[in-house]
Amino acid sequence: MGKKLIKNASIVTESEVYKADVLIDGEVIEAIGENLECPDAEIIDAAGKLLLPGAVDVHTHMDLDVGIARACDDFYTGTVAAACGGTTTIVDHMAFAAEDVSLMHQVDEYHRLADGNAVIDYGFHGVLQRMNDSKLKEMTQIARSEGITSWKAYMTYKPNMIDDEWLFKILRVASEEGIVIPAHCENDAVVETLKAENGATGNRQPKYHPLSRPAGAEAEAVSRLLHIAKLAGEAPAYVVHLSSGAGLLEVEKARALGQGHFGVETCTQYLTLTDAEYDDDKEGLKAIMSPPLRKQEDCAALWDALAMDNIIDVIATDHCPFIFATQKQMGKDDFRKCPNGAPGVEERLPVTYSEGVAKGRISLPQMVKYLCTEPAKIFGLYPKKGAIVPGADADIVIMDPDAKHVLTIDDMHGANDYTCYEGFELTGRIEKVYSRGSLVVDDNEFIGNKGGGSYLRRGTSSLV
Repeated sequence: MGKKLIKNASIVTESEVYKADVLIDGEVIEAIGENLECPDAEIIDAAGKLLLPGAVDVHTHMDLDVGIARACDDFYTGTVAAACGGTTTIVDHMAFAAEDVSLMHQVDEYHRLADGNAVIDYGFHGVLQRMNDSKLKEMTQIARSEGITSWKAYMTYKPNMIDDEWLFKILRVASEEGIVIPAHCENDAVVETLKAENGATGNRQPKYHPLSRPAGAEAEAVSRLLHIAKLAGEAPAYVVHLSSGAGLLEVEKARALGQGHFGVETCTQYLTLTDAEYDDDKEGLKAIMSPPLRKQEDCAALWDALAMDNIIDVIATDHCPFIFATQKQMGKDDFRKCPNGAPGVEERLPVTYSEGVAKGRISLPQMVKYLCTEPAKIFGLYPKKGAIVPGADADIVIMDPDAKHVLTIDDMHGANDYTCYEGFELTGRIEKVYSRGSLVVDDNEFIGNKGGGSYLRRGTSSLV
């Protein structure tokens, strides 16, 4: 692969922006410094450009089977889209198994789906369902043998949801073993009751989707998760896709009371889109996701929290795309029948930079913290991933901070037929993306290789 020397760049870390050169040797960063020289290296002039760590998306759903439909991005098309959006590492959430099987069953299935297909490096979050004592032991065994050191618990979605008894048992073991438990936080009884009532009264248009999954249902479950985690020995819990100011308030309460060892994630869509997307009975199906989009004041509250530091830790995507022309039409007469999920893995970095940094809501180092460094730390990938430091993998994004463009599906690379951000006028444009030292994206063209990504056995979380 040889050596590469990136000259004259502005390097962005989670704490600063500084001018330096970066020398890459093969797959890793060899040195960082001013006026570096290497006669046999390929020279890349990055004057006037930003040098970012390859972004780390720790919440994707590639090839997800939800029973009524399968996500249209598999581990090839989905990771191509990720790479073109500046993401060089994903940690994918496994789907529920269709029947009561061992936890290892889904691990094997996901290796079958991803190995040889992913174009960037990848790991897995295990999925917990239909729990018993044997599976609790298996969770620990797989964490050690496979490096799957995080296991997802859903507080809704019968029959696979985790009730409070098992949530406490899982978190207690997690506390002892240093395993992170990401949790989907919604009160199942409230959500299912409201969905049934809306359906029975003929309220089946997309606008009733957010009314069936209110912010209070999220807030209650966030509070319950954090209280149970504290009772389980300050277990390393992780709130996925926080969408609301009400849920955020529960996080802030726990932080104010000194509770540690938990992480919080929001997603690009909850920062930039609102429930006005559901007003159109047809187009609204594009934004059917769980939790749903909220109000403008919720977006503002989440941005404010990100600006303050140490409240929200990660901006992810919950990337779970379904074809609008076909799959999403399953819900045309009843939103409850629409497969839940939307694309976002390619849009995350450009939209966050434009809507966050360029508009003064967060700083450049904060963006790198939320998109790169903290997700890598929380999920046992740092400093191999998420940072531009000597010895790290040479996952690097070169970005023009001032270039303008309009985001449109025609310029995107996944398998889906729409983006929720169609027509967004963006500041900043990704020019090149390197994955372990190899140029995989050049001027919005993917030039990497199918199967070029490697499976990541993850280590200890910063939450432990």
